[in-house]
Amino acid sequence: MAEHVNCLIIGSGPAGYTAAIYAARANMKPLLFTGMEPGGQLMITTDVENYPGYPDGVMGPKMMDEFRAQAERFKTDIRYELITKVDFSGPVHKVWTEKGQEIHADSVIISTGASAKWLGLPSEQKLMNKGVSACAVCDGFFYKGLEVAVVGGGDTAAEEASYLAKLCPKVHLLVRRDEMRASKIMQDRVKKAENIEIHWNTETVEILGEEEVTGVKVINNQTQKTSEIPVKGFFVAIGHKPNTDIFKNWLDMDATGYLTVVPGTSHTNIEGVFASGDAADKVYRQAVTAAGTGCMAALDAERYLTEKEII
Repeated sequence: MAEHVNCLIIGSGPAGYTAAIYAARANMKPLLFTGMEPGGQLMITTDVENYPGYPDGVMGPKMMDEFRAQAERFKTDIRYELITKVDFSGPVHKVWTEKGQEIHADSVIISTGASAKWLGLPSEQKLMNKGVSACAVCDGFFYKGLEVAVVGGGDTAAEEASYLAKLCPKVHLLVRRDEMRASKIMQDRVKKAENIEIHWNTETVEILGEEEVTGVKVINNQTQKTSEIPVKGFFVAIGHKPNTDIFKNWLDMDATGYLTVVPGTSHTNIEGVFASGDAADKVYRQAVTAAGTGCMAALDAERYLTEKEII
């Protein structure tokens, strides 16, 4: 027999846990499924220094542990499972867990996040958080005054390189082709920056270093010549993939899979289903903005349930 809840939250991280805190305090008795990565991307982040309330910084996993504890304090039911299927065809929304359990929910808050795309190099994994990052805004400050490299050719890479150029004496932008995919305005910004050097037709072979990044070995895919660039930071900027595949054919999303919401709200195209965090945000992708939209989703869900006289 299916379990019935007022408020179901799919995904954890800053958005999911914040939604849970607000929903629980509003007596919505939320049930939260953490998904494959309990705590989200912050679980693979070391120092977080840009989240308000932590003047001395905080380790990403510790911060998410405190978010989770706060949600549990208000009696959020947290389950460490994955939702693998949904059916949003009726007024009561149905989902299924990886173990086959069926859950019926009057409202659903989606906070499944987005995962950074990586190059897939062993050295990339080995040096994760030891100089390898997928977020310049998050980690760029740690490389102030140091040379860094950015890999990618799209808007994300151009934005990351431009941001780092304000902090670092030299930014090496590694572009796989002989042109960039970035918009013209972003390309012009990169090309005009005196301290950004673009390496065309360049692919990463290996990130160098043992306990921290010391450089990057690259190959020119036209000449097949390899070379080493000494850098202290290596930023992967080849995009993010929103974790929204199970919502296809149900929820409106853009060409890359980010959920679309009514501007200024968390409302999706399905009544009673709300989106928050990086699953619906391809612009900011910060813990603080994710938490903010988690709050919005819980408040929107509360209003919806109140109007339907469910709570």
